[in-house]
Amino acid sequence: MWRGDYLYLIQNLVMKDFRIRYRNMSLGVLWSLLNPIVMMGVMTFVWTKIFKDGRPHFPLFVLCGMVPYNFFTIAWSGGTTSIVDSAGLIKRLPVPREVVPVSTVLSCSIHLLVQVGLLLAIAIGSHVVVNKYWFWLPVVWALEIVFVSGLSLLTAAANVFVRDTRYIVESTNLVMMWLVPVFYDFSLVKDPYTQIYDLNPLAALVIVMRRIVYEGVAPNWCSGCAEHHTLTMWKLVLASFSVFFIGLIVFRRFKPMFYEHI
Repeated sequence: MWRGDYLYLIQNLVMKDFRIRYRNMSLGVLWSLLNPIVMMGVMTFVWTKIFKDGRPHFPLFVLCGMVPYNFFTIAWSGGTTSIVDSAGLIKRLPVPREVVPVSTVLSCSIHLLVQVGLLLAIAIGSHVVVNKYWFWLPVVWALEIVFVSGLSLLTAAANVFVRDTRYIVESTNLVMMWLVPVFYDFSLVKDPYTQIYDLNPLAALVIVMRRIVYEGVAPNWCSGCAEHHTLTMWKLVLASFSVFFIGLIVFRRFKPMFYEHI
């Protein structure tokens, strides 16, 4: 299959997934805005009124964590079930199997774009200064897409043989809500748990997003941090591409056996 054919196939799969997701929904894509707005409001009330967090611009602070987290959970869950859900297409047409999980993740990128628009609007509304470090944001979002695509290739292959995989992924997503600094600051995490957070690419995504948008500093800059904490961006690059290539290798190793199991 030619490169142009791959792009055409991915484009059609992305649009198909997007249309199916919002079929028969009265609000359509506005659900991508409604969910983070409601969660942002709830988190802001709990942490500023009940726990009395005096942090300025708390809605922006929490949204910097929610946007990458929401995309991660939706895209990973959808990518995990993509092969089984597309069994009819795979059996009828000789499509490259790798394209299916990746296109599912890319279709969720439309939600990411909508929520990123909300994030930037809240940032500007909070009078946060737009600076040169915002040029890092497309790189950060691209790395998250690469990372989730790699995870989806791994779990999509596993889900073909062990259908409980989707429930493991859903449970992991719930746990990640607390193990990633979505609504609390990374500075609250103390040793020896900081080393565990250093191994979590999703936590790195949230930390880098906050540094750029909320703090207005370079993604690898951290005041008062140990030297290894200033390498967050480069660890994110290494983790994202490592996970992607591992997922691709594992997926290709097992895909000849997909047909008889789906």
